[in-house]
Amino acid sequence: MRIAFFDAKPYDKPSFERFGAEHGLKFKYFETKLNEDTVNLANGYDGVCVFVNDTVNAAVIDRLCEMGIKVVALRCAGFNNVDMKYAFGRIHVLRVPAYSPYAVAEHTMAMLLTSVRRIHKAYIRTRDFNFSLTGMTGFDLHGKTVGVIGTGRIGRVFIDICRGFGMNVLAYDKFPAQGLDNGDTVRYVSLDELFEGSDIISLHCPLTEETYHIINSDSLEKCRRGVVILNTSRGALVDAEALLAGIKSRKVGAACLDVYEEEADIFFEDFSGHIIEDDTLARLISMPNVIVSSHQAFLTEDALSNIAETTVKNIVGFFENNECPNELCYRGGSTEDCKCGKCF
Repeated sequence: MRIAFFDAKPYDKPSFERFGAEHGLKFKYFETKLNEDTVNLANGYDGVCVFVNDTVNAAVIDRLCEMGIKVVALRCAGFNNVDMKYAFGRIHVLRVPAYSPYAVAEHTMAMLLTSVRRIHKAYIRTRDFNFSLTGMTGFDLHGKTVGVIGTGRIGRVFIDICRGFGMNVLAYDKFPAQGLDNGDTVRYVSLDELFEGSDIISLHCPLTEETYHIINSDSLEKCRRGVVILNTSRGALVDAEALLAGIKSRKVGAACLDVYEEEADIFFEDFSGHIIEDDTLARLISMPNVIVSSHQAFLTEDALSNIAETTVKNIVGFFENNECPNELCYRGGSTEDCKCGKCF
């Protein structure tokens, strides 16, 4: 089996080559992203492997089907870049529902600690032999209240980390995790209660119509003055313009972003020496209380290995057994087979 691998990066190849060789898969790596202009590169292959910023819209799906390609293998959990309603009944879409929740949760805490303890500023100062402590005052996490929106695997690992720091947790999820609420240090509350009662808010939910811009001007208005916003989930959970306004008004005390709503043509690429045309992102990066990392929360050796292994097993399982437990929606099925919530 031959698979066209789009948006390939050097760190992707070792794990995919290893697991591919073990299962008889051959990958052709393309640095370009999959979209309407590049889809013809997949001609002659059995499937395509794509990442978060590849475009799998109706036009791309039609062309893939015309070329006889049966499967789109996402090497990620999110699928908001796929037109699932259009894909249903046309092409099989597989994903990696979970890889290393620890990677993302630990990166979230690393960003929080870096921000509130000014570690990034200390690093820059001491490299210039500036050992002044002026402007370096942070605050204790112990005793603070963190609001966690989304209590899936990553959210629950992040909650465990926060509890280790002695923090109190306010949680929100449309589908609460059984046994998580202990009535004391971890409590499920409404969104409004979470916004009003949290010193720090961390996003760990999928991007849906309901969660789109869940952080906006109205929700920020409900928050405590000086709230810290963390987003290592999906960029469009945060209205970047509203966040910027909140920072400028001092309503938001700090923001740590590993994802950004308009990241598709920017993140994962080297733009040093170039002028960034996205004024909102440029303003956010220029703020002294904002940390932006380039969608790297998942990037650990453990997670990369898990992603490659699951993706390869998804593809092999599909072609050998004509089914895959990680298929989003069964191509020939009915409404009961829809797992994405968008097909019907």
